[in-house]
Amino acid sequence: MSAPLLRFAPSPNGRLHLGHAYSALLNAGIARRLGGRLLLRIEDIDPVRSRPELVAGLVDDLAWLGLRFPEPPRRQSAHMATYRDALGGLARRGLAYPCFCSRGAVSARVAALAAAGRPVAADPDGVPLYPGTCRHLPVGEAEARRAAGEPHAWRLDMARALEAEPGPHAFAAFEPEGGERRVAAEPARWGDALIGRRDVPTSYHLSVVLDDADQGITHVVRGRDLEAATDLHALLQRLLGLAGPRYHHHALILDEAGAKLAKSRGSASLADLRAAGTAPAEIRAQLGFPDDAGR
Repeated sequence: MSAPLLRFAPSPNGRLHLGHAYSALLNAGIARRLGGRLLLRIEDIDPVRSRPELVAGLVDDLAWLGLRFPEPPRRQSAHMATYRDALGGLARRGLAYPCFCSRGAVSARVAALAAAGRPVAADPDGVPLYPGTCRHLPVGEAEARRAAGEPHAWRLDMARALEAEPGPHAFAAFEPEGGERRVAAEPARWGDALIGRRDVPTSYHLSVVLDDADQGITHVVRGRDLEAATDLHALLQRLLGLAGPRYHHHALILDEAGAKLAKSRGSASLADLRAAGTAPAEIRAQLGFPDDAGR
């Protein structure tokens, strides 16, 4: 049996904050406890927000914390062909379809349905499920619009996906102290999820399951805010014939108002704390890790 392999996978769309530091240090500690290795993955599928200086900044922040990773880290932007092939395979099987709706069009459709007394259910993140506007477009029309260069994303046809893999669906969860259990998954609650963006032939959901399988990741340690997404990932793994890792979803670091830290909320970054004179040992102690965590 191969040694356990974990990954820390930040997106370079802003500087790392204390929540990222906690997750990275926890990953490092669990990797040591399991006698495994921890890899760094740069999830840079966003061509606009993933700027080189932010990639360099997160690598520098992690080194400042005392974390070391095998070189070179995996960059998602270097694997677009892999994602494109997988997306194309799902489309050829009738499990994915092109969606020409803008966000504004989707919002307008949802509002119209609600006004007509047909409210749309929400996904686990609280976002209204896609109402299926493009799901039943004639194939010829969809192909003609694509050939004309009309912008489009790709959505998983959840009904057809569940016909292809009816389940029951589940994923393996583990605790750092020991013990595993099977967790029932309900991918249908995500509806026709986006699996390919307008600007790149993938999404977070598609890339993450392909990356984990390609890298041989055996244990995934990530925030509890992604636990529900694991339902969708379990389905995608089945559809793509991929083995699923074990998962541990850790508690989140919250701000004084009880909200999770986020780049979009202006949470203090590690770079800000460093500039204010905070030492790495202080960060590790604040987050509940010994001074040698990650080394």
